[in-house]
Amino acid sequence: MPHPTVVREAARVIAIEAARAYVANIHPIDLTNPGVLTGHLMAAETLLMDIVAAHAETAETEGAA
Repeated sequence: MPHPTVVREAARVIAIEAARAYVANIHPIDLTNPGVLTGHLMAAETLLMDIVAAHAETAETEGAA
């Protein structure tokens, strides 16, 4: 059962705002610390996957209609 359009749009906004908030709170990164760099990359990947998932659900349900 597809989610109503309002719910899907809310999921998109939440995913994008979470990524914006994460980027806004990044302080200067110590580029000599591979652990910190890896952590930031993993967090960014997770946020991007959430954004893709929020948009992919829409494409799947709109294509089926």
